[in-house]
Amino acid sequence: MTVNEYNKSVELFSDRVYRFILKSIRDIHKAEDIVQDSYEKLWKNHENVSFEKVKSYLFTTAYHTMIDIIRKDKRSAYSEELKLSEQSHENNYSDLGEVLKEAVGRLPEVQRMVLLLRDYEGYSYEEIGEMANLNESQVKVYIFRARVFLKKYIGRMEAVV
Repeated sequence: MTVNEYNKSVELFSDRVYRFILKSIRDIHKAEDIVQDSYEKLWKNHENVSFEKVKSYLFTTAYHTMIDIIRKDKRSAYSEELKLSEQSHENNYSDLGEVLKEAVGRLPEVQRMVLLLRDYEGYSYEEIGEMANLNESQVKVYIFRARVFLKKYIGRMEAVV
């Protein structure tokens, strides 16, 4: 990959990677750091990554970096998070968006990633498979399972509204 191709990848994919990470992690500063780390890793490895595969490389790298940060944060603040969420959590919602946001947050990491890439970002099953190192049928299965979980979690619309 040349310098011009690297710069073009920043123009083409940085916003998409940022949105994907932000929807998953919900922290602006961490999302910015993850995107920056991903591009730094791309630059360090630019000789081994072709421009045709840069999108997949960036999403995969950003996703794995995000998972590392989440695991690190969980280890350091697990008990505090439990106390805070128990105090501030109410089961009576009036906003479907809030219910959906919580439900998506409860999905396993892989299911959340493929669901966000498909339904929020609009990527094809094939593209998601490349980004997540999964085959197309695995992507479809994870998306199906995530949607079934969301449907069960949300339940009837009358109960939510």
